[in-house]
Amino acid sequence: MIQAVIIEDEKPAARRLQRMLQKENIQTNILLHSVQESVEWFNSNVAPDLIFADIHLSDGSAFEIFEKTNLQSPVIFTTAYDQYAIKAFKLNSIDYLLKPVRQEELHRALQKFLQQKLVLPDIKQLLSDLHTRVAYKERFLVQYGNRFQSLDVTDIALFYSQDKTTYLVNRTGEEFIYDKSLEYLEKQLNPKDFFRLNRQFIIRYSAIDKMLGYSNSRIKVILKKPYRKEIIVARERVKKFKNWLQ
Repeated sequence: MIQAVIIEDEKPAARRLQRMLQKENIQTNILLHSVQESVEWFNSNVAPDLIFADIHLSDGSAFEIFEKTNLQSPVIFTTAYDQYAIKAFKLNSIDYLLKPVRQEELHRALQKFLQQKLVLPDIKQLLSDLHTRVAYKERFLVQYGNRFQSLDVTDIALFYSQDKTTYLVNRTGEEFIYDKSLEYLEKQLNPKDFFRLNRQFIIRYSAIDKMLGYSNSRIKVILKKPYRKEIIVARERVKKFKNWLQ
């Protein structure tokens, strides 16, 4: 039986993947939840046949684990990352599972592993490729009346959706209709600078004024003037939001 290790900071997601792997006759008794825990475990245990690794962990990136250990095990990444990064992974012959993981996609990834015997890539080269290939949108064209204006991404404070219309808000508080969805924008914006708080808002880090505790362990984000908006972070995004702030 194939012995696998799961690296995933969200314990419910790790247990779910463990159950899915059991259906594929893959044994996963080891669940690791952070960079530090993973480094310590791999440095004192026999390497598994296969590793499933979430990319973004609570204390850093999964790439740090491979940089700090001498692992040679094949790895399949799990990620909620945007499509450009996914393309970079594929170009480096790394398989990936886009969250939420689906059983049929897991099965295909395992078949690829069994047939091709994936090997751990050169992590430094992968990071270099990611830096080179991930190209985020730098300008946004908006229209008001019969005039067009091109806004640099650095001039944008937030995007929000209301009544099936997307709005772009610049640093001075001016609002413009933008003809793309928030789902589209998530893939175009650099995740270091922008975060989607809920179904309605994507904000820039520099637009945040205050953050307050809210009911049911949620967070209320208060934006700086002149935006004058108070936004509740969706419960399922609170943990990722905290990680994004670090």
